[in-house]
Amino acid sequence: MTLDPRPSTLSHIAVRSITKRFPGVTALQDVSLSVARGELHAICGENGAGKSTLMKILAGVITEYDGELQIAGRSVRFAGTRDAAAAGVSIIHQELNLVGSLSVAANIFLGREVRRAGWLLDDRGMEQATAELFAQLETDIRPSRLVRELRVGDQQLVEIAKALSLRSDILIMDEPTSALTDQEADRLFRVIGRLRQQGVTILYISHKMDEIFRLADRITVLRDGSLVRTLDREQTSRREITHLMVGREIESVRLEDGRCPGDALLDVEDLSLPWPGHARRWRLENVSFQLRRGEVLGIAGLMGAGRTELLECLFGAASPPPQGRILLDGRPVAFTHPAEAKAAGMAMVSEDRKRLGLFSRMTVRENITLCTLRDALRGGLIQDSRERRLARESVEQLSIRTAGTEAAITSLSGGNQQKCIIARWLRTQPRVLLLDDPTRGIDVGAKAELYTIIDALCRRGMGIIVTSSELPELVTLCDRILVLCEGRVTGELARGEFSEQRIMEFATQREVHASAGAAS
Repeated sequence: MTLDPRPSTLSHIAVRSITKRFPGVTALQDVSLSVARGELHAICGENGAGKSTLMKILAGVITEYDGELQIAGRSVRFAGTRDAAAAGVSIIHQELNLVGSLSVAANIFLGREVRRAGWLLDDRGMEQATAELFAQLETDIRPSRLVRELRVGDQQLVEIAKALSLRSDILIMDEPTSALTDQEADRLFRVIGRLRQQGVTILYISHKMDEIFRLADRITVLRDGSLVRTLDREQTSRREITHLMVGREIESVRLEDGRCPGDALLDVEDLSLPWPGHARRWRLENVSFQLRRGEVLGIAGLMGAGRTELLECLFGAASPPPQGRILLDGRPVAFTHPAEAKAAGMAMVSEDRKRLGLFSRMTVRENITLCTLRDALRGGLIQDSRERRLARESVEQLSIRTAGTEAAITSLSGGNQQKCIIARWLRTQPRVLLLDDPTRGIDVGAKAELYTIIDALCRRGMGIIVTSSELPELVTLCDRILVLCEGRVTGELARGEFSEQRIMEFATQREVHASAGAAS
């Protein structure tokens, strides 16, 4: 890290004319802003607006750029993340950067392990420190557990704990609640409040306007790599911010009118998923429901309720195999591999985009056409021009922001990567589409577009099952909502019965009963 000893401003962070270009695209163009010490400054913008690129420059992830960065009035140029950490800057990435084969504690202290006698790893000490961090987050993840065994939401909490362990005075949060339930997000907000009392400066990226207007002092909007405006929270509104983000008004999406679900497409009877070695014995227990043609069925529940496990059972991706009956078009099916489910007309978009969705060494084109290469065949050989045309069709259909179909998938923002995965499965023309938290990390404009796409697919007779950690999303999208609590169905609501309060009552029903029993 190079450091200019001459202080120049009283701002804790100052960005001066930052420009960053990647092949074929300008990610940032002459961006300048300042952040006061102890401020929570929100950075908003559509996917691809340049938010994450700017934060990666501040955190030392990206080291080549034009312009100047100042910390506490001194000019700095980080040579890497260690330099940034030494200067008091840490980041919680939207894309999880954890080592699945290591324990939770080992991930948190990776590269700065605690040692005894100068060379022995102090595993007990690191696990104790990790437990203390999780106590701050009001969660009980075991420090000795392997990260690959955790669901995405718990992995997100590990990333947050890792950043907190650095005790930085500048903390960058890139979509920190994207995989968290409302209760877990509330816990994080309490932690943020305590950090602010300690004088920590926080840069906060989120697409969730409720969070922005709950937490932020000021809001900066980026669009197409340029800074549009910085506003005090009290002097603006959600509508103004979303308008500045996309350059247009986003109309409220109403999807309920004119939908007429047809006959049964999928029947699930007494579906149970064993949980070997766990005191609860079952991840899912006696789950029964029906999905009709032209219907969107929502699956709600808190973290650990079994939402993802349910979709994995339906798609042949569960281990061990589930018990019970699944009927597709009235015929019993027992998929042992996702390939069998795909061949039968089912598709699934996983919540874990990085680990289970993307092929990081492939292009946008290859990621989109991977499951439907037969459509690009001519004379038994893949015709490049036809494959590129199919990829372009999907890019246009989902408004994927990319330099082109030959761009590396890793050059896209997280939300646009998610759109590529959705495009891949839509090309298979499924009858049943399983969407596991599909809008995680997607901006408000793209969400509205995706909702419209889901509605159009539904009206053409597709049956869609969607999970989401955002209850307003389920209320907007769904014809019915099935609520899970600890692997059991605790409630089912039709559209006229929807309310976030009722969903939460069902989602905590088993816990409420247990508390009542203890009290009596």
